[in-house]
Amino acid sequence: MQKEFSNKLARVVSTIFVPPSFTIIIFSLFSLSIEMAVSKKIIMMLVAFIFGFVSPITLFLLLKKKGKLVDIDASIKEERTVPFLIATLFYIIGFIVLIYYKINFVSTGFWFCYISNTIIIVFINKVWKISIHAMGAAGPTAALIYAFGVQGIILIPIVVFVGWSRVKLKCHTTAQVIAGAVFGFSSTYLQLILYSKLF
Repeated sequence: MQKEFSNKLARVVSTIFVPPSFTIIIFSLFSLSIEMAVSKKIIMMLVAFIFGFVSPITLFLLLKKKGKLVDIDASIKEERTVPFLIATLFYIIGFIVLIYYKINFVSTGFWFCYISNTIIIVFINKVWKISIHAMGAAGPTAALIYAFGVQGIILIPIVVFVGWSRVKLKCHTTAQVIAGAVFGFSSTYLQLILYSKLF
């Protein structure tokens, strides 16, 4: 009974906290706290919603329906390359829109990380199925810490919880989850520092 409950809980956590969910969370926070102009707030939210949430999830569902993905966890790493590459195109379009409307550098910098991190993951995924869920939770944590300081650690428990859910569901090993979290955090934080120096 307890095992069944923990499995159901893990599935709920894994489903709710997919990477696109964090896109909405983080850009909502950035929109409300960093961007001053109402028009830019709206653009940020639209970009996050369309290119960071709706498009990737719709793509995933379509590929699943067409049999291109074996299950909702995309368990076979070879099946992940195509959705990653298409998602990268979504992110590039979103980045161009953010740059065009001169959205603040923290938001554009973080959005750039979606592009670069996904491209890197395509290559990693060829040899090892690193946890995208863990990465998708740790990257936003790094962005929050970069933008707001120590307050950003509020997401760390969620990172741990998400990692636990992926291991519990046997979607990843503990090593794959830790690697995803470490890579997602360090890559995002370092890129934001470099981006701020360049722009």
